Amino acid sequence: QLQASGGGLVQAGGSLRLSCAASGRTFSSHVMGWFRQAPGKEREFVATINWSGSGTAYSESVKGRFTISRDNAKNTVYLQMNSLKPEDTAVYYCAGRPSTDWGVEMSRRAYDYWGQGTEVTVSS
Repeated sequence: QLQASGGGLVQAGGSLRLSCAASGRTFSSHVMGWFRQAPGKEREFVATINWSGSGTAYSESVKGRFTISRDNAKNTVYLQMNSLKPEDTAVYYCAGRPSTDWGVEMSRRAYDYWGQGTEVTVSS
């Protein structure tokens, strides 16, 4: 089970840190991802991190502004979002799938578990 939190209302240029807490003892053997869905749009990939934290990938729209990280001791994955823009407004979802290889996963269809979403609103 995944529980996302940390969303809210922020002005353009501001920052937020999202958290996704996982229950269960196998979190460290999962690749994790963040996706987002804006009103009227499809859910899109934002960032992903492999099981160890040694590999990450980002969408072009957030590269250089967002950072994904994880703390396996706390069963938590984070998304630090800086220099936020109004177009970052969306519901953000965390997702996970079992994987102990060194790769990351950018396809939403590959994920097995999803959190409930946390809403981020960036005002101009």
